[in-house]
Amino acid sequence: MKTINLDEKQSLFDKYWHPHQIAVVDDMQVLLAKVRGEFVWHSHEHEDELFQVLKGTLYMQFRDRTEIVKEGEIIVVPKGVEHCPKTKNDEVVHVLLFEKLTTAHTGNVSHELTQTAYPKI
Repeated sequence: MKTINLDEKQSLFDKYWHPHQIAVVDDMQVLLAKVRGEFVWHSHEHEDELFQVLKGTLYMQFRDRTEIVKEGEIIVVPKGVEHCPKTKNDEVVHVLLFEKLTTAHTGNVSHELTQTAYPKI
């Protein structure tokens, strides 16, 4: 058991939309990511997904609205809900994600941004 410094871990990578695993809690994983621009519309059929914004502002798009998630806030996307995170004006946003180990990065959608494995840092 050791503490995890989120700023130190964020400094270890620069790739956008490529989560890195920093911890496992039972059947859940804690991921860090840097995001910029628009991601991919997708959903997760069997898993909820929690996003915490550590730095910047995230715009979580849903088909009927967009929720603005500011630094220090979280949003939970329920299983089965189509969503597409994005940032504005080329802002780099740092996020922490909490999701089941079985959660596919882009659900059933295959895209050039889809990651099939998350590096452990």
